[in-house]
Amino acid sequence: MATPNEKLAASLEVLRELHQNGQHVFQAGQMSRVHRDRLVKNGFLQPVVKGWLMSTSPGARPGDSTAWFASFWEFCAAYCNERFGADWHLSPEQSLLLHAENTVVPTQATVYSRKGHNNTIALPFRTALYDLKQAKMPPQNQLTRRDALRLFTSEAALVRVPESFFRHHSLETQVVLARITDTSNLLRILLDGGHSAVAGRLAGALRRAGRAEQADEILSTMKRAGYDVRESDPYANGQTIFATNRFTEAPVVSRIQALWTSTRDAVLEIFPPPPGLPDKAEAYLAHVDDIYKNDAYHSLSIEGYRVSPELIERVISGQWDPKHNEADKHNRDALAARGYWQAFQQVKASVLQVLEGKNAGAVVRTDHREWHRELFEPCVAAGLIPASALAGYRNDAVYLRNSRYVPPRWEAVRDAMPALLDLIESEQEPCVRAVLGHWLFGYIHPYPDGNGRMARFLMNVLLASGGYPWTVIRVDDRAEYLSALDHASIESDVRPFANFIAGQVQWSLNKTP
Repeated sequence: MATPNEKLAASLEVLRELHQNGQHVFQAGQMSRVHRDRLVKNGFLQPVVKGWLMSTSPGARPGDSTAWFASFWEFCAAYCNERFGADWHLSPEQSLLLHAENTVVPTQATVYSRKGHNNTIALPFRTALYDLKQAKMPPQNQLTRRDALRLFTSEAALVRVPESFFRHHSLETQVVLARITDTSNLLRILLDGGHSAVAGRLAGALRRAGRAEQADEILSTMKRAGYDVRESDPYANGQTIFATNRFTEAPVVSRIQALWTSTRDAVLEIFPPPPGLPDKAEAYLAHVDDIYKNDAYHSLSIEGYRVSPELIERVISGQWDPKHNEADKHNRDALAARGYWQAFQQVKASVLQVLEGKNAGAVVRTDHREWHRELFEPCVAAGLIPASALAGYRNDAVYLRNSRYVPPRWEAVRDAMPALLDLIESEQEPCVRAVLGHWLFGYIHPYPDGNGRMARFLMNVLLASGGYPWTVIRVDDRAEYLSALDHASIESDVRPFANFIAGQVQWSLNKTP
């Protein structure tokens, strides 16, 4: 007779085969009831709605929403395909948000289908799916696929969203407008549908964003076809408008640029003025050395490592010896502490370059990959993670614990990071570099692991460019810190985060001799 462990192993093999097919959301009938019940009992599966389950981790705490937010869109696609076949698509509003690389999981996603019942399906963690009945499907040339999701094309979404969407989601509409270099596809939809009011709105939006040529083309073509078009500006007076007269290769680039432009003034309003570069770099670096133990303890503790001051002291003194001490070799916390020590030495070298007058953005661009390699070299040397972990940016999806914000697809990271580094390098204000650099580095989440520690290293190198002291974010403030970051990423409102960092910096200024 099979033992309980052998039975669980058999069930896990069934689950593994589904994972190999790219599935993390399942219909109950995809495995036997015995396997299903066993995997739910042991924490490997969790119910979503009746007849549907998702993969989860046995180590997840009660109330942990990470697995659900990671599975949200996969569930929506699988559920809608099963229920509606090919006869469904997401709303124009949600389509446009996704085209603009807004990756926040919505509290409610709206799906259009001829088979819809105008019904709300309650989903875990206060999310929902609403199936809206529509009379007929739109033309196929107005629909597209993104992964398994059925969306309106960006042009069709722009035509179909209401005017209020431009005011409430000005960043997203401008990111999508920036992708339109030729108005032909947009005009076909406008002309076929006789959308004269919408044509005037889009012409006004394009003109406000510096795209006068495209605006004039829409107006003249619609009028030539016999439509009375009156141009109107859908954006609210005083709303920040970004230059979209230059085509960018990737929507995520426009998004990062727009986030930076729209939030930098808030940082300038909140932050204390920069002290200026110190006369003696040696004194500044001596203070950085003095603060190391405190910084390492708090930064590693924020990430969930159990790192005591005694362990940090062992690493500093060289008593941590993984080559000869087996316990040290496999101690996760000790490996993290050693990696932090190694990376910190590289970051100090970057700070010195900044204090000597080099452009902080150029320094970060050159050095940040080496910081990351030093962070994880001990784990690679101990054989706990593969050497490929040192290769660079991630090539898989990542998710933030208990957050509706989902970082960009891994394919977008290669476009997003150069865009961020360009912004840091061209920014003139040290506080803007530091606050927005920290936030948007975490927003992109370029590495498989270590992004929080890297973002705080980045922040402190950039703070040094204004003579601000090295600033420790304390583990006691972890909840406020992560909440402010989450708010910035979900609401595109950096003020709570800027206020938080400004308070920490002011505390450091008051303590620095």
